[in-house]
Amino acid sequence: MLPQEIIRRKRDGAALSDEEIAFMARGIADDTVSEGQVAAFAMAVFFQGMTMDERVALTRGMTRSGRMLDWRDVGLSGPVLDKHSTGGVGDKVSLMLAPMVAACGGYVPMISGRGLGHTGGTLDKFDGIPGYETAPDIKRFQQVVKEVGCAVIGQTADLAPADKRFYGIRDVTATVESIPLITASILSKKLSAGLDGLVIDVKTGNGAFAASYDMARELAQSLVAVANGAGMATTALITDMNQVLGRTAGNAVEVAESLDYLTGRHRDPRLDEVVMALCSEMLVLGGLAGDNAAAAVRLRDALDSGRAAEIFGQMIAALGGPGDFLEHSDIHLPQASVVQAVHAETVGVVTEIDTRAVGVAVVALGGGRRRASDLIDHSVGFTDIAALGEKVDGERPLAIVHARDAETAAAAAKELRRAMTVGETAPKAASAVYERLAGEAT
Repeated sequence: MLPQEIIRRKRDGAALSDEEIAFMARGIADDTVSEGQVAAFAMAVFFQGMTMDERVALTRGMTRSGRMLDWRDVGLSGPVLDKHSTGGVGDKVSLMLAPMVAACGGYVPMISGRGLGHTGGTLDKFDGIPGYETAPDIKRFQQVVKEVGCAVIGQTADLAPADKRFYGIRDVTATVESIPLITASILSKKLSAGLDGLVIDVKTGNGAFAASYDMARELAQSLVAVANGAGMATTALITDMNQVLGRTAGNAVEVAESLDYLTGRHRDPRLDEVVMALCSEMLVLGGLAGDNAAAAVRLRDALDSGRAAEIFGQMIAALGGPGDFLEHSDIHLPQASVVQAVHAETVGVVTEIDTRAVGVAVVALGGGRRRASDLIDHSVGFTDIAALGEKVDGERPLAIVHARDAETAAAAAKELRRAMTVGETAPKAASAVYERLAGEAT
């Protein structure tokens, strides 16, 4: 086969065969398809799209381009389950979800990513924990999953290497926003992790990649159809990202809020709704609960008994973090030099939030990257962020800013005031979970 002929066929709108797609996936991984040809292939797919069968073939091809984890020889006593989020501002769900599902008998080998644009990354949050290793070797990763029940790490070089190269080329050729390619990119990494079940959180709203509901639904349908078509039981939830999820946005501050949730010190209602919904889906997929109601009972017990929090602490220690992190996180997490309240210019209720702008403000504080090489200040961000419909006045601020100095704190405060609209009438309250999509694994 010739790459240029496969590119030509896709350019002209033809549906590619499984063999042609497998050839391209191998070539992307081993560099026998040139960078220019990969870019041309991506652009052809961007404009011509792919059928569901093509998406399944591309996902399988990229999955098989590297190592595929096999948990059968590890001796696990329960199902291997995971969750993927399309990203948002304040999305700290993974930090609570992994130990909660582990406390209910599941095993969660979560391979996560770093922040992208205005959205925070799970690995960046864990990097704020001293000693925690986000890139252990596979043997250690599997050992921690077996002994603790969960482990959150980054993508290793030998898992879905075709995706790593393909994404890098897509990123610089304006072909990232392709649902077939996004689908294959997400699912190839998850399939290579050897999962029994996967739940996908597709976020929609002004702080999400999929700003429109139609786009979010199209992406969710694609992910569910392709994952099940590739043999992995998968469901998706479409959730709201028209405001920050929880009350914090940053890295260390989100870890602190997650600990508050796990230990019961404070649980934001919207965050709780999303966490419980995703965890419940995972337990049902893994056969650990008969339905969502039964799953919720098990999950509440895991929280109230302290078992979920205990597992989180064990995971931190097993991957090199402090053994007393659960008890003394305030000592171990980095603290910002400047912490001050940001008050609204008028008294009223929060009627609208430009959630993307809040995320951009965190990046400007140093809590995210403008370039891939940028170092992150894990201490900065916002806490106590006001929710939609909440009254703000001289006592209740819009948020509390955590900054490295007074100058960046003042700039972030200015951006936050621009991002949050204050008026007289509270918007109608809405559920944080919009819709559930399911399929049948083949």
